[in-house]
Amino acid sequence: MQTKKLALAGAAALSGLALVAPPAYAGPPAKTVTITVMGTSDLHSNVLNWDYFKDAAYSDAQGNAVGLAKVSSLVNKIRAERGADHTLLFDSGDTIQGTPLAYYYAKVEPITETGETHPMAKAMNAIGYDAVTLGNHEFNYGLPLLATWVKQMRAPVLGANAVDAATGKPAYQPYVIKTMKVKGEKPIKVGVLGLTNPGVAIWDKANVEGRLRFTDLVESARKWVPEIRRAGADVVVVTAHAGDDGMSSYGDELPVENASAMVAEQVPGIDAVLFGHAHNDVPQRFVTNKVTGQQVLLSEPGRWGNRLSTLDFQLAKQRGKWVVTGKSSTTLATNAVPEDPKIVKLLKPQHDTTVGYVNEVVAKSAEQLSAAESPYKDTPILDYIQKVQEETVKQALPDNTLPVLSIAAPFSRSAVFPAGDIRVRDVAGLYVYDNTLLAIKLNGAQIKDYLEYSAKYFNQLAPGAPVDLAGLTNAGGTPDYNYDQLSGVSYDVDVAKPVGQRIANLTYQGQPVTADQEFIVAINNYRQSGGGGFPHVTGAEVVYNAQVEIRQALIEYATAQGTIDPADFAVANWRLTRDGAPLF
Repeated sequence: MQTKKLALAGAAALSGLALVAPPAYAGPPAKTVTITVMGTSDLHSNVLNWDYFKDAAYSDAQGNAVGLAKVSSLVNKIRAERGADHTLLFDSGDTIQGTPLAYYYAKVEPITETGETHPMAKAMNAIGYDAVTLGNHEFNYGLPLLATWVKQMRAPVLGANAVDAATGKPAYQPYVIKTMKVKGEKPIKVGVLGLTNPGVAIWDKANVEGRLRFTDLVESARKWVPEIRRAGADVVVVTAHAGDDGMSSYGDELPVENASAMVAEQVPGIDAVLFGHAHNDVPQRFVTNKVTGQQVLLSEPGRWGNRLSTLDFQLAKQRGKWVVTGKSSTTLATNAVPEDPKIVKLLKPQHDTTVGYVNEVVAKSAEQLSAAESPYKDTPILDYIQKVQEETVKQALPDNTLPVLSIAAPFSRSAVFPAGDIRVRDVAGLYVYDNTLLAIKLNGAQIKDYLEYSAKYFNQLAPGAPVDLAGLTNAGGTPDYNYDQLSGVSYDVDVAKPVGQRIANLTYQGQPVTADQEFIVAINNYRQSGGGGFPHVTGAEVVYNAQVEIRQALIEYATAQGTIDPADFAVANWRLTRDGAPLF
């Protein structure tokens, strides 16, 4: 009997597969779908591949192209390849400011008065954007113009953290849910939350103070993402006008400026963040959410329409619900495609009007003036800005007895006033921001602090080291526009000294500036309101603020004078030194 049992066991072992139960039937494989979210950011009113300051097709050293007409061709291509019903197109802000085209329809022939459709609304509507988020520059021209543009946009314009100052309720639509049909299946719902930059409260204080508040991006996302999920979103994308490095240019008095990665890291339920503000090309970055351990996808599409982000999401049907099972992204250069002739034709009348405007002659220049050396030398072309600012303030304050100084920074190294005819575009190329002029009261000690702060722009230069212009400036990533130069006093910047000990020989009319000596200082609204974090200015007494646009003041002064001659305004009042010896 024992022998028989062993024989049976051996037979079973030899044919063991026959004793294993077959797997249960799992049903048909899960339905999978891929959807694509395309994204732009920081378009800054670039519609065509055109440089209005040079009056020529746009070009740069990297061979980039710009403008929505280029973006449109890429969008058309991707929609054709992947199916328009499986694609969406979003933008992460800074749309209606940045070129003379935007300036013209905000200030010269304002859309608020003419009823004309804003060129960016016209182009974005034609391309078919699905949602657009507010950037900080949307507030530059005031809330009425912004409201007009929002009404003209067919796509919802989002800004969950821009809230009514009195009620705390959202002043703009917080989010939208887009539905994508899937043949034979329930549709896929994509929720889009728009977040703008808290820095608006500083940078456009005159336009928003008492009317809007800007709440923390992370806290806002914590509030709205669960609501978007409850509303049935299968995919949640945050479009944020905020960089991803967690830094702020205005210190810690407001919520973090560049909080996109923080949102991805701290708020559960987000699949991806399409971000902007920093003007960087970030094809793909993953951040691990600290709560869920999930990977959140981030992408930033450069600036001015030179890149288009494409974010691909793979979704599978699991237990009757769409679940994201994979995601990836890249950025595509728009220089690889031609301009969309539909967009070119649509915008030609407004483009031609702007070209005519920027080519109007306003004065003549006695000689060529270049800004190329402005970041490290006192140049006549920046002295022209200083002269106009000083004169504007002096005329506005006829009873003032204090010395009037002026602050200006090198906004563009490529700016040039050619010898001969000076056109609007030459002036606009020198002063590229839509700032307004103020005047504040500072004492000598505060001015010294201010100049020391500004001088951190330079890298420390060792004794005897060669002067490398490429390595001299922009220390710690400080941009050119945060190197302020002061006219009306004389001083040295000693780059051999450490930060905070660089300003020497600070004098007014040949006499040392004393700590309690009072001055009136002409300054732009961005700086006065805290942009760049310069000391003393936000709390200083404002003695003049007539909302005069500095660029327009430069144009009007040139027109009135007829001739721009450095002999009338150029004063070499500051210089770089090394251990007291002139650097140049």
